[in-house]
Amino acid sequence: MNTRVFLGASMMALTAALASPTAWAIAPDQLARDSGCLSCHSINEKIVGPAYHSVAEKYKKESGAVEQLMQSVRNGSKGNWGRIPMPPHPSLSDAELRQLVTWVLSQ
Repeated sequence: MNTRVFLGASMMALTAALASPTAWAIAPDQLARDSGCLSCHSINEKIVGPAYHSVAEKYKKESGAVEQLMQSVRNGSKGNWGRIPMPPHPSLSDAELRQLVTWVLSQ
């Protein structure tokens, strides 16, 4: 087998595996807990911030929602859901941010 073909196929398999929720190193709900997200959010009820179900509903038809929300979580946001700002979470990696946001949007 050609080395390039093998490497290409391996990279495609790895990409597909990493895109699968079962490949996540930590479950998204646990990541949300560990990151402090559940101090202000819940799945179905507004606490300090909106319920994840409300976030998913608001952004379900918006193209680019994942990237937009990743930036909001990383940098914090203000005014999207009322007067109380969301603090930034700069220590989360891009993969963690994508995992969290994808999970929130699936609610």
